Amino acid sequence: MEALMPLITQLIAGAIGGNAAGAALKQQAVSVVVRTIVGAIGGVGGGFLVQMLGGEAAVAGLVSSAISGLVGGGVLQAIVGAVLGRK
Repeated sequence: MEALMPLITQLIAGAIGGNAAGAALKQQAVSVVVRTIVGAIGGVGGGFLVQMLGGEAAVAGLVSSAISGLVGGGVLQAIVGAVLGRK
């Protein structure tokens, strides 16, 4: 269970970050479900990148997972929203 905790934290934080970024950027073209899924994927991706760069040593494990999940989810949601918003 301890091995899954960072992943779960990244998924939840990514979903929150994705929804926050979508709301802040007023992305009407993307539904809440899509924002949540994209944010969760971005959260895991952001956590993976931080782990690859060795950022876990600088900050406690779950805090690092949460921050990287928020940022990763927000960034990926902003990219997807920009792509889907163009028509």
